[in-house]
Amino acid sequence: MREAPILTLEGVSKRFARRLDGAARFARWLGARSGEAVVHAVSGVNLAMMRGEVVGLVGESGCGKSTLGKIVAGLCTVSEGRHLWYGQDTALMNAALRRRQRLKVQMIFQDPFSSLNPRLRIGQIVGEAPVAHGLVRSNDVHAFVSELLARVGLDPTRQRDFPHQFSGGQKARIGIARALAVEPEFLVCDEATSALDVSIQAQVLNLFMQLREELQLTYLFISHDLAVVRHLCDRIFIMYLGRIVESAPTNELFERPNHPYTQGLLAQAPTLEVRKKVFVAIQGEIPSPFHPPTGCHFHPRCRYAMTRCVMESPVLKEIAPNRFSACHLNDER
Repeated sequence: MREAPILTLEGVSKRFARRLDGAARFARWLGARSGEAVVHAVSGVNLAMMRGEVVGLVGESGCGKSTLGKIVAGLCTVSEGRHLWYGQDTALMNAALRRRQRLKVQMIFQDPFSSLNPRLRIGQIVGEAPVAHGLVRSNDVHAFVSELLARVGLDPTRQRDFPHQFSGGQKARIGIARALAVEPEFLVCDEATSALDVSIQAQVLNLFMQLREELQLTYLFISHDLAVVRHLCDRIFIMYLGRIVESAPTNELFERPNHPYTQGLLAQAPTLEVRKKVFVAIQGEIPSPFHPPTGCHFHPRCRYAMTRCVMESPVLKEIAPNRFSACHLNDER
């Protein structure tokens, strides 16, 4: 019998409504046409991940990557769709089961400087959650934190130090140790290395891979850095303005990108090739999520756009084994 995916998202959408201020409500009372502004952060996302996989989520700033990561981590509720954990709908779980599931999915945030409480010592930051959830006794927490700090490459004797006494790379490791403290199975890494120097990035990425082997972890790695996801990930999902537009195994996506947006992203990525290369930028800016374009969200910036793209939203469908793309051009071929 085939193992169920550790995580499944079915038709997941998330909208944020910005409430009207006093002036806008008064204007509407006078007869002006004004309503709540709605941000379409995530729209109809389908995603499935198997245990032990490393999946990359790539896209421009503002495309909804972080919101999707927070949905996966349980930090953000969905407006529509289902969030399944080993095939069970998390919305239908009882309180005790939901609490255990939440512990199994942890998030490592983008900025290691602001994600640590500056008033707490490192021993408290890492050891507080496992004690609160009954995973470790108070008498054993010092030894437990020492072991965790050593695992992520930090000096176990520095438990009484504050975050400001550590470098950026060390703070990133503290964030990883804090996530590991509650024995998770799944880590959501939201631009977890983007604030670090390149040399420190490499060390932290190697740590992620080492922990994957030692602890059989599953990762959703959110990034805009194509070199990072190519090095780390088994599969990659490309996101544009709240929608998944392409997914494929990493090597196949880099060798044969299908969606025009993916092609544009890869064309702009720096390489070590010495041959002359003409740089062609993706035209225009990413549209506002308050008023996304009709049809295919990418059509205002796509050089292949046709009338159908303006009117009809393309469906993400399988174009080859384990390869999916949402583009009307696949119907024309």
